[in-house]
Amino acid sequence: MFTTFKEIESYVLSQNMKKRIALANAHDEPALSAVVNAKRRGVVEGTLIGKKAEIVQMLHDMGESEADYEIIDFDGEELESAKIAIKLVKEGKADIPMKGILQTSNFARAILNRETGLVPASGRRLVSQCGIFEYEGRFVMITDAAININPDVDTQIGIVENALPVAKALGNDCPKVAVLSAVENVTEKMASTVTAAEIARRGVPGCIISGPLALDGAISMESVKHKAIHDPVAGQADILLVPFIEIGNVLYKACTYIAGKTMASTICGASCPVVITSRADTPDSKYYSILMAVLRCIKGC
Repeated sequence: MFTTFKEIESYVLSQNMKKRIALANAHDEPALSAVVNAKRRGVVEGTLIGKKAEIVQMLHDMGESEADYEIIDFDGEELESAKIAIKLVKEGKADIPMKGILQTSNFARAILNRETGLVPASGRRLVSQCGIFEYEGRFVMITDAAININPDVDTQIGIVENALPVAKALGNDCPKVAVLSAVENVTEKMASTVTAAEIARRGVPGCIISGPLALDGAISMESVKHKAIHDPVAGQADILLVPFIEIGNVLYKACTYIAGKTMASTICGASCPVVITSRADTPDSKYYSILMAVLRCIKGC
């Protein structure tokens, strides 16, 4: 089981299975620099889709040669750029699509298209996000902090199901999942506790899931002892399932900006790993997000 990003990097490099990223609208310094950084470290090769002249100039500014990248000159609609990246993946010419300078909604539309995207033609089309950080000798995941705004019980269960392959890639075949709320007792006055209890009652195959659990009750054994909580997940959760996006977003950013944790982000539910980084992400966060996508490709998760 992996416990640090450095361990993941060592494993990925030892496999000698470099993957190719298709960066949509690559004429974007933050996203392009993330691909360049990962390429320099020997993790990926890059296919860059976008305004060629601008991409070449950015590469030169970074001390890179355009000869080391495949560049597809494209100056059109954002959605079409995303479709090109996804088409390359579907044709086996790339392994991982990545968002450059385009709206996340357009990138998601391309992924979710039943005919040309990266989801099944029938059945559920649920895509979700997982944030991953190192915590006291293990990885802890937060989901979903970026895509699903106010998920109902069925959607939250789907979000957990989407997160399980990520846990598996990290070496955890049966993760412990805490369904978060503010307290551990169920009260009608706090709807998230009722939802959490229902999710825990229904269960999700492939994991141990409990709720409601407050954050301290989910990850702090000291808090669990103090509160006298008797629960198989309490104090040792591997996955934190948030009730809605505001909680996930604040928790994700609090880990980054207050606790100083480096977060990797990965998109789940598509037929391959997908990378979406934010301009506000640190260089390490962007690199680890790409690294996680490559790990999932290698592991088939």
